[in-house]
This record gives sequence, structure tokens and C-alpha cells, in this order.
Amino acid sequence: MWDLILEFLNSTGIVNFFEGDGWMNLIMILIGVVLLFLGIKKKYEPYLLIPIAIGMILVNILPSIYVPKTDGAYLVKDPTTNKTIIDGRGLLGYLHLGVEFEIYPCLIFIGIGATTDFGPLIANKKTMILGAAAQIGIFAAFLGAIALSGIWPKVFDFTVGDAAGIGIIGGADGPTAILVSNKLASSDLTAGIALAAYSYMALVPVIFPPIIKLCTTKKERSIKMETLREVTKTEKILFPIIVTLVCCILVPSCAPLLGCLMFGNLIKESGVVPNLVHTASNALLYICTILLGLSVGATAIGTTFLQPKTIMIFVLGILAFIIAAVCGLLGGKLMCLVTKGKVNPMIGAAGVSAVPMAARVVHKIGQEEDPDNYLLMHAMGPNVSGVIGSAIAAGILLSMIG
Repeated sequence: MWDLILEFLNSTGIVNFFEGDGWMNLIMILIGVVLLFLGIKKKYEPYLLIPIAIGMILVNILPSIYVPKTDGAYLVKDPTTNKTIIDGRGLLGYLHLGVEFEIYPCLIFIGIGATTDFGPLIANKKTMILGAAAQIGIFAAFLGAIALSGIWPKVFDFTVGDAAGIGIIGGADGPTAILVSNKLASSDLTAGIALAAYSYMALVPVIFPPIIKLCTTKKERSIKMETLREVTKTEKILFPIIVTLVCCILVPSCAPLLGCLMFGNLIKESGVVPNLVHTASNALLYICTILLGLSVGATAIGTTFLQPKTIMIFVLGILAFIIAAVCGLLGGKLMCLVTKGKVNPMIGAAGVSAVPMAARVVHKIGQEEDPDNYLLMHAMGPNVSGVIGSAIAAGILLSMIG
């Protein structure tokens, strides 16, 4: 009887948690459960955190469900036909091909473009400066990671590509972080970079309020801004075309992300392909979000994830996030000074491209100070310019390092 029980227990995955580094997999499963709690109970980016958490739990229960390409199970010869085929990856390994070939991030950007209104940015073009200011956090974290690798090379041996992947966390743009880290960073760090980016995006309502209140006065937070002018349809159609031409010619490496973003926005504003807009903003966006989330979660394997470098990624990521928000706020304060109090400096924090959550947080804080203060549309200007800025910053890093 006991022999049968022992045989059954040995056939389960329980025994694996107590052999070798199996305890690391158990910890990752617990982290996955915490992410599920944050996504379901706290509603922090549930569309992303739930798929990521499930992917994380599955891979740490059954490692063969995701076999990285570095393990030699990427391209093999079919012995019967002598053709090269993709094999041995496992279910989530096959899904991860969409990350490795940059498919999911770009398709998600099409969906984001199809759901984004660039009207507030077009109506108040100077807010683009605030979106640019917030990207300073990316390069601050990039330089910080390089400095760490010079100070403690045995512990934090980050390559320049690793530093680029870590820095892009400050852009608060998950798809961009995944694309950059997948192309430039070490394979064992991509999971940490992706999880840090999405975790901090989800925690914007928690991270932003204390930073905003620390950097602004009650008087500044109470500033009411003038109603934005109405943007014409012609302006909305020309905007994505001009941005694509100018930015992609100047920084060709940003073309995949920025081009897809502007393509999604163009089909929305053109008004002639409603079925494409509906598909891009619903089915395509959510299908790719599911596949991306599962694929990212699958890379969070205990033995590669639980290491000092991963912890430092989260530390540098939050610093990048804070620096980006502070730089945006400082830009807002400068704009407030130049316009003699016509710009609420809080909208500068929305330059961090967590669309539209960052703008909503700014609006909520403004209404806490004055219930009649409506800042959402004003904050959307720097918010969407932050998306453009992070894509351009990614293109610069890719052209410099890649």
C-alpha cells in the first residue's frame, strides 16, 4: 500500500520542488499566485498580469512546456524529409516565437494605435516636450546599469544590451521593453525586464500619487487649464502620416513599433475601414495580449529568474520609473512658469507612457484638489507623446547597440 502511495507521489510534480533547485520553481509559483491576486482582486492590469501569472505557474510546474531556443531545441532536421523544422519547444515555447520574431509587440501597437486619440496632443503640441522629458528615465537607468557592471562586475555583469533592456523599463511600455530586451539583452534577463515593465505599469496608481504630491504644491495641483480646441479630421489623418515619415526617416530602427502604432491610428482616423479598426482594437489586441502574456510568463523559470541581477533589474526599473515621472513633472513646472500658471504641472507625469492609466491618475489627483478640475484630456497629450517617445528611444538604443 505504502509503495503505491510513494510511487504515486514520485509521479507527481510535488517531489520536484524538494530536489536540487526545485525550491526556486516553488517560489516562482507563489509569485505567480501573488500576481493573480493583484490582477483579479486589486485589478492592476488584469489583462496582462493574469496571462503572465498563468504562464509563470505552468512553466515552473512543467519545465518542458517552454524550452528556450538556447537549449538547442530550436531548429532541427526532419530525418524523413531532411528539411529544417522548428521542434522541441513545448507549447509555450512555440507561442514564444511571436516574441522572438517581434510579432506580438508590433501587432499590439497596431491595436493601441487603433484605440488612441492623438487629438489632445495635436491640439496642444507643446505637451510633446513633456513626453520627451519623461524619457530621460530610460537613459538614466541605462547609464546606471552600465555603471553597476563597472563597479561590481562579478555580481552585476550587465552588457550594454542588458543595460538598454533595463533602461527601457522607464518608458512604462511593456511591448517596447519586450522587443528591446529580446533583441539586445541576455536571454536569462528578458523575463525580469518584461515583468518589471508590466508590474510597474500596473502599479502606476500606487507609485505616481506620492511622487506627484512630493514634487508639486497644492496650488499647482489645483490649476485649471483652458478647454482644448477642436481638432479637424484632416489634422488627425495627417498626424500619423507625418510622424511616421519624419521619425522613421530620422530613426529607422523605430519603424516596426512606431510604424505599427501610426498605422493603427491612421485606419481609425481615416473612417473608411471600420471593420479593420474593430478587429485591431478588439480581437487582434486581446489575442496578442494573451499570447504575449503567456509567453513572457513562461520565461520566468525559477533557476534563471531568482538571481541578484534580476533583483537589480527591478531596483533600476523603479528608479527609471521615478526619474521619468519626476523629469516630466519638472518639465510641467517649467511650462507652468513660462505660461504664467496656465499649465498644470501634474500633466508632465503623464509623459510616462502607461496609456491611459497615467493620465487617469493625474486627472484623479486634480479632482481630489478641486472636483471641478478636469485634466484627463490635457494629460492625454503628454501621455500619448510618451508612447511615441518611448518607441523613438527604443529605436535609438537599437541603432546604437543592435
